[in-house]
Amino acid sequence: MIEISCLSAGYPKKPVLQNISLSIPRGKVTALLGPNGCGKTTFLKTLCGILPADSGKVLLDGTDLLSLPSKERAQKIAYLAQSRQIPEITVERLVLHGRFPYLGYPRRYRAEDHTAARAAMEQMGILDLADSRLEALSGGQRQKTYIAMALAQNTPIILLDEPTTHLDISHQLQLLQMAKQLARQGKTVVMIIHDLSHAMQTADWLVLMQSGCIVAEGTPEKIYDSGMIDQVFQVKLDRTASEGTWRYYCEERK
Repeated sequence: MIEISCLSAGYPKKPVLQNISLSIPRGKVTALLGPNGCGKTTFLKTLCGILPADSGKVLLDGTDLLSLPSKERAQKIAYLAQSRQIPEITVERLVLHGRFPYLGYPRRYRAEDHTAARAAMEQMGILDLADSRLEALSGGQRQKTYIAMALAQNTPIILLDEPTTHLDISHQLQLLQMAKQLARQGKTVVMIIHDLSHAMQTADWLVLMQSGCIVAEGTPEKIYDSGMIDQVFQVKLDRTASEGTWRYYCEERK
């Protein structure tokens, strides 16, 4: 479990996160929900050390991740940003970048690094693309490559910032299933996702943010019953029973 206490962070002259405290369950998919600009990306960037915290702690097994050197922290937590440049390299070379936290200087890949990279590519179903150029891939293939890079980093925690953006519906569903598979393997997956129906059906735990604060957290069932999603997004979230589960959908609030 990740224990976050009294976390505040932001940018010069622009505070964003305000004294956040919550627990993120281990080996589960946690979805961060909230309107644009509420602090979701800032929250992920602060957890992995890209942005410095103004105050607070992020504890994993009693160790404060924020106090670790960057290289050691990168062995605990992987972050996949929403927007990324497309380097002119092969798929395998990009995936090998996930091994940087384990290398000295100058970076020389070892046999174990190549093994980890190939295992990650195989898990994402892109091993046959190892020698392909990244710029030649489809959006879905490219996203799988970046996730393989995060897997090669071999961390217990994976942070995904809007991983389904710019993907067609088939690749969106594949990615959401992969997030659930990673959680079953023991990974703690935290992702920002805008599609409320996908979040409700994929995540084990939801964290609802508004204006830099946590306004609700819990299981999808608990959050649905609270009505807080309707309040925060100004929509009507409803559901219908389908094949032994719930299917969620949104309507305009009247």
